[in-house]
Amino acid sequence: MSPEGAETVDIANRDLVDLSARFAHEFLRWLDASSEGGLTYPRLRVLETLHCQGPAKMRSLAETLSLSPRNVTALADSLETEGLVQRVAHPTDRRVTLLELTDVGMAAAEESLTPRLIEISRLFDELTPTMRARFRSALETLVSVMEDAEGCSGAA
Repeated sequence: MSPEGAETVDIANRDLVDLSARFAHEFLRWLDASSEGGLTYPRLRVLETLHCQGPAKMRSLAETLSLSPRNVTALADSLETEGLVQRVAHPTDRRVTLLELTDVGMAAAEESLTPRLIEISRLFDELTPTMRARFRSALETLVSVMEDAEGCSGAA
């Protein structure tokens, strides 16, 4: 028994759980630390999606970016305050509000998207092509398992 009276439990893959959590935490910190002009990765993704796909419903944007509607609302609020996006009425459905880039947002997206995404992707240059392929495959498998589990729990 440990000094506090609790037994140490041997859990399969515990080291992978801990390392994955550490990677996720450090990766997000690294992304935020390397952001220029306040363009964090989620903000960059909002600009990129609106730039490439045009105006979007907030719920659709949340689904596309795998974010909660609450997070998209917070991102939209801050981007709107900076004049990068604006909320506009849907042309055919009065109940729906769309988010679209302003002219300033379009210019910011065109200026910063490619350089910022190149900068972020350079982290993976540390891996060999084989390591990148294996990492991609492992992440795809794990994301798929989590999405499937999410779907099952949401069906009840």
